[in-house]
Amino acid sequence: MAPASEHLGYDLIGDIHGCAQTLERLLGELGYAHVDGVWQHPARRAIFLGDLLDRGPRIREVVALVRTMVEAGFALCIMGNHEYNALGWHTRALPGSGRQHVREHNARHERIIRETLAQYRDAPEQWQSDLDWFQQLPLVLDGGNFRVVHACWDAALIEPLYQLYPDGRIDEHFLQASCERDSFARQVLDRLLRGTDMALPHGMTLTGSDGFTRAFFRTKFWEEDPQTLGDVVFQPDGLPDEIAEMPLSAEQRADLLVYPASEPPLFVGHYWQTGKPAPIRPNLACLDYSAVKYGQLVSYRFDGERHLSRDKFVAVNVRRPEAP
Repeated sequence: MAPASEHLGYDLIGDIHGCAQTLERLLGELGYAHVDGVWQHPARRAIFLGDLLDRGPRIREVVALVRTMVEAGFALCIMGNHEYNALGWHTRALPGSGRQHVREHNARHERIIRETLAQYRDAPEQWQSDLDWFQQLPLVLDGGNFRVVHACWDAALIEPLYQLYPDGRIDEHFLQASCERDSFARQVLDRLLRGTDMALPHGMTLTGSDGFTRAFFRTKFWEEDPQTLGDVVFQPDGLPDEIAEMPLSAEQRADLLVYPASEPPLFVGHYWQTGKPAPIRPNLACLDYSAVKYGQLVSYRFDGERHLSRDKFVAVNVRRPEAP
């Protein structure tokens, strides 16, 4: 990735999930113009944090808009877990893995990708072309003075990933290897695209607002001195008070990942934030503000600053009937 100094600035944009009209409004707010069939800015470059598809009403339009910008040199885009899911849905698993596809064709997975498949049903060649393009998306971008990953930056995994794939773009074999639970590929894709998690105590499970029952909850990866489970939970559905108040054990604290405050600013999506956009900490911002749930589509205008500012966020509300 070219150093940020070669451009006047970057506009980092969070999870879109098929909200094409809202994306066009946001680009307009950011000063981009639709010229010769491509959204572009004379002095800035957009960076999309993945999760272009699934759930929303205009998935093909979003993918076409972003792909056109990337291929014309006016944007960069990384892979989100939903692009990985789409690739896994269509990629045959390795023999002996015990499954037919990298992503199992069960009811829950089908429900997540259903809207995408429906919108591409009459355009199979375009769907295959876009799948090929998803495969080319890097998992991470490192601009030197800032970093981008869909869910979590874990240097212990990213450094060996770069040794295998210097541009951060994985191949089909790596995708297939993620079927194996203890494989390096599985660790990388789970951590970078889904984040960190922790098992609920005493074998407990919780059913979230999405109707899925989980034995794990997503955790923060920046708290330097957490004391309780409630201090590290980071997901739309919180923990019941009696669980949140439980103290972290020494083993749980040791397993927590921390993105240090001394590292360059990091931008992530993935986590369904709400409220007025603001940095999580001076060197960390989440740009996913639940656009497809009639939240906001959010961007951060980065100009090389070491400490992120609340004033650099640009957000537009999603208007009905943009999202289903």
